[in-house]
Amino acid sequence: MEELLEKIEQALLYNLPCVFYRKPEENEVLHFFQDDDTLHYVIDYSECGFVFAPFDDKQHTVLIPGEKAKTYSIGKPVSLEKKIPKSKVSSLKTEKETHINLVSKGIATIKKGGIHKVVLSRKQPIKNIRKAPSTIFKELLSSYPTAMVYLWYHPKVGLWMGATPETLIQANHRRFKTMSLAGTQPYRGITDVVWGSKEMHEQQLVTAEIVKRLQTMIPTLKVGDVHTHRAGTLLHLKTDIQGSIDPTITIGSLIHTLHPTPAVCGLPRKAARDFIQQHENYKRTYYTGYLGELNLKTEQFRSATRRNVENLAYKTVKPNTHLFVNLRCMELIKDTACVYVGGGITIDSLPEAEWEETVSKLATMGKVLV
Repeated sequence: MEELLEKIEQALLYNLPCVFYRKPEENEVLHFFQDDDTLHYVIDYSECGFVFAPFDDKQHTVLIPGEKAKTYSIGKPVSLEKKIPKSKVSSLKTEKETHINLVSKGIATIKKGGIHKVVLSRKQPIKNIRKAPSTIFKELLSSYPTAMVYLWYHPKVGLWMGATPETLIQANHRRFKTMSLAGTQPYRGITDVVWGSKEMHEQQLVTAEIVKRLQTMIPTLKVGDVHTHRAGTLLHLKTDIQGSIDPTITIGSLIHTLHPTPAVCGLPRKAARDFIQQHENYKRTYYTGYLGELNLKTEQFRSATRRNVENLAYKTVKPNTHLFVNLRCMELIKDTACVYVGGGITIDSLPEAEWEETVSKLATMGKVLV
């Protein structure tokens, strides 16, 4: 682990574009480096490397090129939640009023019709951060064993970190997986919990919309049962969705079909996005965008018999894509961390409760900062 932390600090010291990340429940950190500060962009999603995309799909997606990530073994993830002090992060009264007013506008718009759900968020600056980015990354790894934990840096873009529980796309050859994730409540030692009608309705809306978008492209979709998923100190409702991809379907078309998902934007997508851009009063940039592996080369082996040669191993190289929605994230600017939190608003939402949900989400990230 110490070698890994030194590698992170060295990359940041020399202003080298890099990303370090660990997938959910894995025991190794993968990383990509770039030996200059060129800003590479995705053109047609045939590229290979690690991508970092904004919420606004009209903006460029950044690429750190590479065909295969290097790895560091860190052992089995072990939760250190009890060792992390209680968060001292607090919000101003004006911030509470502003967010409650925003949520109230969202509910009023939903009641008028035209929008069924809209995801509304806020940005909370936390100043005087004394911990090194590598230390924060280490604590994120320990605090979120079931999340995709990452540290991403480009000198022309910035330094971002996070621990996201949500897969956007996982595709290997013709196999495809995604998920719908909605609803939030604090984790209090058990995952067998009762969910309210608001959360269940929100989950149904998200799942139905994702299935609707994908059905014309993937007619063999299989939708799993709704279940409770733990992400650090929070619980969510989750539904797994999978199917087989026709060879004519491209990764780019799947991404454009799904992003931004109803779990981070709302539905209908255009109306919800227009409301967000008009009323949130800040730019999300990479919050609720997506990040991860694009078309990495994976080697697969199989055995076959050719005439007199038996059990001959054949190696095939197939592209693997694994993208995550950029939730539970922060941007570090000098000694300030800008933490992004939000929640899904439906007709059953209560403004005060929605505010408290953002406070809970803020606390999960704030614990690793103070």
